[in-house]
Amino acid sequence: MTIWRFILLTVGGVSALTGLYIFAAPQAFYDAVPGLNLMGPFSVHFIRDVGLAYLAGGAILITGGALADRRLALAGALWFVLHALFHLQIWVHRGLPFDHIFWFDLFAVIAPSFLALVSGLKLTRGQAS
Repeated sequence: MTIWRFILLTVGGVSALTGLYIFAAPQAFYDAVPGLNLMGPFSVHFIRDVGLAYLAGGAILITGGALADRRLALAGALWFVLHALFHLQIWVHRGLPFDHIFWFDLFAVIAPSFLALVSGLKLTRGQAS
């Protein structure tokens, strides 16, 4: 197994588990994520939608990694990368403060998203072993 497939399986697995957590415990998720309350009041519907997006994206990343399928890996990375770009825009809007919100976003949202994207791009035919 290549490092790229391992990354896809890892990011996909963590994302799918995160999605299950978000869907099952939306209030706990809302309370635990730094800065989330700055985005607006608690909305169980919206937060569960995000949980389902994490679950679906994670499942597609896992499938892409397991099958060494570049198209599936990139499809799985799409929502995460768009989500990361949104968080980068929030950083700029906030003036790039290096606070706990910045570090959480960097390691929980942005880095995994771009790792998944790069890993998907690195997949080539013949990596199924």
